[in-house]
Amino acid sequence: MALNNLPAALQSVIQTGFLEHQFGLPLKAKLGFRAIADRVPFTANIGETITKTRTGLLQAVTTPMAPAANSDITSGLTPQNYSIEQYILSVAQYAANMQLNIVTQKVAISDLFLRNAYALGEQAFRSVDTIAQQALFNTYLGGNTRVRTTLGAPAATINVDDIRGFQQTLNSAGQVVAVSGSNPVNVTVGSNVYSLTGFAADGSNVSTTPGGVSGTLTFSGNVTVADGTALNAVVSAVAPYVIRPSLTSNNTMAATTAAISATNDINSGRLTMQMVLQAKATMQANAVPVVDATGMYHLYVDPMQATGLYADPAFQQFFRGQITSEEYRQGVIAEMLGVRIEETNLNPVQTLAGVGTVRRGLLVGQGALVEGQFTNEAYSEALATVDKDELITIIEGIAHVTREPLDALKQVVTQTWSYIGGFVVPTDVTTNPNTIPTATNSAAKRGIMLESL
Repeated sequence: MALNNLPAALQSVIQTGFLEHQFGLPLKAKLGFRAIADRVPFTANIGETITKTRTGLLQAVTTPMAPAANSDITSGLTPQNYSIEQYILSVAQYAANMQLNIVTQKVAISDLFLRNAYALGEQAFRSVDTIAQQALFNTYLGGNTRVRTTLGAPAATINVDDIRGFQQTLNSAGQVVAVSGSNPVNVTVGSNVYSLTGFAADGSNVSTTPGGVSGTLTFSGNVTVADGTALNAVVSAVAPYVIRPSLTSNNTMAATTAAISATNDINSGRLTMQMVLQAKATMQANAVPVVDATGMYHLYVDPMQATGLYADPAFQQFFRGQITSEEYRQGVIAEMLGVRIEETNLNPVQTLAGVGTVRRGLLVGQGALVEGQFTNEAYSEALATVDKDELITIIEGIAHVTREPLDALKQVVTQTWSYIGGFVVPTDVTTNPNTIPTATNSAAKRGIMLESL
């Protein structure tokens, strides 16, 4: 990194290359959700979105050919086509900066300059990681909500806590389209299935779900009052799979702490080894590949949710008598059941009336997240026409820009980070029970939500 544009006072106290190290260190050491994303280069001059296409599997052939049919040029075979599905990858720009007056901070200029670089680096990695987390949780919390207000009489429209996951579907050509009368989705409300044809967000969002969007769902026919009663589950036919310790007939979190205890007397509604094992088995049943880097599935949990395992009798029995076990000696839960547990404090936490604090872990496999990242060449091309300054460093797709003083007194140095990219969660609707008998009907199969207290 050249320093020839900085004031002489700065050049004498900063070693060449050291600033890049200070900025890059937190980026490489603390990446979490972003680490499992498949990175796709996003080059310049192609717009703000890319439509990606994924092909499906052909069904297995289990019927032998009839000898009499092999009598013409086709050999009795009918040409077949695989199904396709598409998802849209969008990019946007995120940035922040700090300014430092080199005169008023003259005594501590070397420390503050590097400290600012470090602080900006920490903010950059946490911001990008949060964007990745939001993409994952927005998808895997979608399509699974509850009725917010009890119907006074049978009606086609109900109020729900969260309309995410009910807004889009795939048409017969595998293209992403809005849910409508011509592109309906089956949704279970209470105990019955209804055909969803429309949705609308509330003017003022009152959703209690992290990142949720409260609103209304409209069906082709009336929903009964019994089904449209507050707190009843509303689940899309292609909703992501959710595992909860407090099971009801609809696999929803029980309405009270007493009800949770009644439905689960093993671990008081907290995370269990059985939940982790069930999630892993479901991923394998869906043919989801393990994460390439570790050969395991990754489970992202917050530290408080992870402690539930220590109270699980199955976990205690598994490690009983192993006094040298890292799990008990140092409180580490790293790898178990073919799952790598990643502790993070970025997972959303929800306070639910009557239930308490609901915590959510997310088990993911390879391909659960795709990142569109603006390439270094695209950055260079974008800046070449206006500035050939060498005070730009790009690390992990995040640019760190140091601008020399431009004010009248040439005293204020500006440090900025900029990220141009975006994340999308691809679907796997073409993998279904017709191609893999053990697969579920969930559209997004490469992640499973584990809810607990």
